[in-house]
Amino acid sequence: MTKITALLEQMTLEEKIFQLMQLTPNFLSEDDANLTGPLAWMGVTESMVNNVGSVLSAVGAKETIALQKKYMENSRLGIPLLLMADIIHGYRTIFPVTLAIASTWDMELAERSAAIAAKESAVTGIHVTFAPMVDLVRDPRWGRVMESTGEDPFLNSEYARAFVRGFQGDDLAGDMDRVAACVKHFAAYGAAEGGRDYNTVNMSERQLRESYLPAYKAALDEGCEMVMTAFNTVDGIPATGNKWLMRNLLRDEWGFDGMLISDWGAVSEMIPHGVAADGAEAAQKAIEAGVDMEMMTSNYANHLKELVEAGKVDITLIDECVLRVLKLKDKLGLFENPYRAASEEREKEVLLCDEHRAAAREIAAKSCVLLKNEQVLPLRSGQKLALIGPFAESGDILGPWSIWGKQDEAVQLHAGLSARTDLIATAKGCDIDSGSEEQLQEAINAAADADIIVLALGESSEMSGEAGSRGDIRLPQSQLKLIQKLKLLGKPIVVVLFNGRPLDLHGVIEEADALLEAWFPGTEGGNAIADVLFGDVNPSGRLTMSFPYSVGQVPVYYNNYNTGRPLTPQNANERYVSKYLDMPNAPLLPFGYGLSYTSFSYGEVSLSTDELHAEDTLEVSVEVTNTGVVAGGEVVQLYVRDIAGEVVRPLKELKGFRKLQLQPGETEKVTFLITEEQLRYYHTDLQLKSDAGEFHVFVGPNSRDLEAKPFRLVK
Repeated sequence: MTKITALLEQMTLEEKIFQLMQLTPNFLSEDDANLTGPLAWMGVTESMVNNVGSVLSAVGAKETIALQKKYMENSRLGIPLLLMADIIHGYRTIFPVTLAIASTWDMELAERSAAIAAKESAVTGIHVTFAPMVDLVRDPRWGRVMESTGEDPFLNSEYARAFVRGFQGDDLAGDMDRVAACVKHFAAYGAAEGGRDYNTVNMSERQLRESYLPAYKAALDEGCEMVMTAFNTVDGIPATGNKWLMRNLLRDEWGFDGMLISDWGAVSEMIPHGVAADGAEAAQKAIEAGVDMEMMTSNYANHLKELVEAGKVDITLIDECVLRVLKLKDKLGLFENPYRAASEEREKEVLLCDEHRAAAREIAAKSCVLLKNEQVLPLRSGQKLALIGPFAESGDILGPWSIWGKQDEAVQLHAGLSARTDLIATAKGCDIDSGSEEQLQEAINAAADADIIVLALGESSEMSGEAGSRGDIRLPQSQLKLIQKLKLLGKPIVVVLFNGRPLDLHGVIEEADALLEAWFPGTEGGNAIADVLFGDVNPSGRLTMSFPYSVGQVPVYYNNYNTGRPLTPQNANERYVSKYLDMPNAPLLPFGYGLSYTSFSYGEVSLSTDELHAEDTLEVSVEVTNTGVVAGGEVVQLYVRDIAGEVVRPLKELKGFRKLQLQPGETEKVTFLITEEQLRYYHTDLQLKSDAGEFHVFVGPNSRDLEAKPFRLVK
């Protein structure tokens, strides 16, 4: 820190302020168009560009090396650029979208995917990735659910840790194949009202702490170097200018001393939010909240100097921010080697190498969730297939955040199946959201001689992701019409879904004989899906978001509260209970759900004691047996309910899980440990503590199909 502090003392006020600015690479180009384009539009000067702290989204080692070289030539004090990018689920080798990776329930696979993404991005010259996104989400209308790991705070926290470990490794300074991670979006971005991106978030502090904050805290406990602010409000104040959130909670309570960056344009967005009259006030609110770097707006650069000179902003606030920026650059070793791992030669060896493709294939296969199977899958050798649908030969299987991936490098479903059999007739049948009678007839003709129809349906990548909110989360009518027409042929239909969110599956799940949720599976998607369809991989994925019966239920999630008039099997015909008149309360498919090509039976759940003392541990055991004829994986899930708390408690909360791999006839005993600490929650005084009294523990294959046992906590 002595070196960094000495450097700070040499910097002018303008140089300090410009270090707190992040721009795209085009601002640093010598193109004359910049003079009347981006530079003029944002009020960016040549001096700002020559001293800017960071650039985002540079492409490839050649560009990053050239940018850094030019920048260092103009840097009076030899301060290097910090290069950042959105590396969400892969750089060039694209893994399944994050929600799909979460469906593996496998932290080692999640960590490995992040480590490979880090290696590929580091060799291109990237220093920081804007990941992981750990926003808890309960509304599938929100397009960014594809970046999340689901609706459960415990599981989200486990994944947050795994992704940070994968990106950063054990030695960020010494391991050039790693990048700094940036957890986002702080905070509660996934709770946007109506599932509409950038919209208002409004909740109690208890709900915020209990459900939405744990995953961010887990990422920081794992050593995550950066935090990104959210676009939304928190308690009526935009996160980017929220002192309580950023200073009181993040800095003081949690002790985070790393770098805090705004999301794209979020400082300026305080003006339309209605909490800042102009850019100067927006800059003041952001710096007072402790935002170290402003992404893609120039309020700091254009106004902080005048605010300091007018006595409205203390220069110590700026110094704190600059120190954190410089500290991260130093931690990454950029002062010694501004180019870090960037190498055009090594880039050719690393990007999309065979090892990375193999990992992408394995993870994609294990992320697939079998939602229905009327003894149609796995496919058998010699069966004639009709591969039909808008995704039959589509390369749009990478997902909306696969910025650096290439669709022409992705293995399409047709290619994956063709590697297994040449008994395939192919037809599109319809486009994503339109179709013609000619296309339908082509599909019917292709299916005429087939034994089984494989129907590849779903969303285009543009239908999810950022700004991809949808009020209707059914498949488009063109696709629903296609499946209806093909159903008339009387042949078994296997639907493979490509999508970035839970869907309302009506019109699909009733018509399909088998339904495989493949998500956006990434570069090796076609091969991975073929592995599952032909049984080389027995599907073991499990949902981490509930699939709604109808969008009218949303938000619908497993860990909900009871009501004073709960719906039960006994009162289902009564009117004055908490229910819909036109649909069930329960989701179509519950959290934790997924089928296999084999079957599993659970023995009776046993407890080591029916009284848990605060200083002791309760053992929960169950025997699980593979009762089928093939080997398979099962995710054994543990839930707990506090029967009577000081405040209302969820009907059940995930507290643990175990992944088993069992041979036919094999039995394994699974034991979970429950401690008093796991039973704590935020009380009315916002203290984290437990209550003595009755609890129920549940064990089973998903959040719906569970066996319960009671116990008491004694304090």
